[in-house]
Amino acid sequence: MKIIDAASVAAALPMRAAIRALQQALRDGLDPEADPPRAVVPVDHGQLLLMPAEGRSPRGRAYAGVKMATVAPDNPARGLPRIQGQYLLLDAETLTPLALLDGVALTNLRTAAVSAAAADLLAPPDASRLVLFGGGPQAHSHLAALRAIRPLTEVTVVGRTPERARQLVEGFPETAGVRVVAGEPDAVADADLIACCTTARTPLFDGTLLPPHATVLAVGSHEPGAREVDDHTVRHATVVVESRAAATREAGDLIQVIDRGLLDPAQLLPLADLIRTTPGGPAAASGRPRLFKSVGMAWEDLVIAGTVHEAHEAGLSGESGEGDR
Repeated sequence: MKIIDAASVAAALPMRAAIRALQQALRDGLDPEADPPRAVVPVDHGQLLLMPAEGRSPRGRAYAGVKMATVAPDNPARGLPRIQGQYLLLDAETLTPLALLDGVALTNLRTAAVSAAAADLLAPPDASRLVLFGGGPQAHSHLAALRAIRPLTEVTVVGRTPERARQLVEGFPETAGVRVVAGEPDAVADADLIACCTTARTPLFDGTLLPPHATVLAVGSHEPGAREVDDHTVRHATVVVESRAAATREAGDLIQVIDRGLLDPAQLLPLADLIRTTPGGPAAASGRPRLFKSVGMAWEDLVIAGTVHEAHEAGLSGESGEGDR
């Protein structure tokens, strides 16, 4: 059984290739609604998360797999990661273990890649201004993913305080052609893309400020009691989700609006439906903001893990001629 560490995950699958792998899996008929629910097991100092799945990679190879992740809220104060984990990839026919992958690297890659897979069909082709809430691994991954699909030139990083925002900006590497600055939540008024990558329990910005062409990506939580976007954003946007079942079970941003009778779950647009239509479809041309609410699903982990394994098995270190924009 191969051990594929964090560096090897990144080397085997560039961001652009990860985005394409998820899009292709959905085009090929993968059904996110068939995913088993995430098992959340409370323990004394956090949670154990178990995410099993079965399916095929874009190359057609059948796999099963399971991610075990841990969430320890007190870990950052100890200098340890809040989220840790491993992914066990199995051959689907024999259930023989094939590889053990670094779960954090896999999660960071697939979460940003699925956001970009959605944004690629929702955001204007010339989207160049990104507002980024947060400064952790997911914020960095989302910057890389969105640069792979859109010509970003300006990124405004928003933290809990102006000082925190300045600290976050210092943590982003200098990138040619991209200006990264600290800002306030009202920067969304001039944004093309907004990525919410936080552990916030309450909305991060005033949704009435969103321009009609804006695309919001909310990825920070999978808990019914947590949210990053407000009622106005949810009610006035075209809302895209990975699956209706997962969203109505775990997406606090939506559940809290649905429970008050302000949103009909039938209005939620599954990503698979969107991705099987052309980019000029109704969601992309609706004249209203777009919201992609992601909770993270096991099928995404399986597709990325299988694709990484195949690239690693073939001795690949990336795609020739394909760098991130």
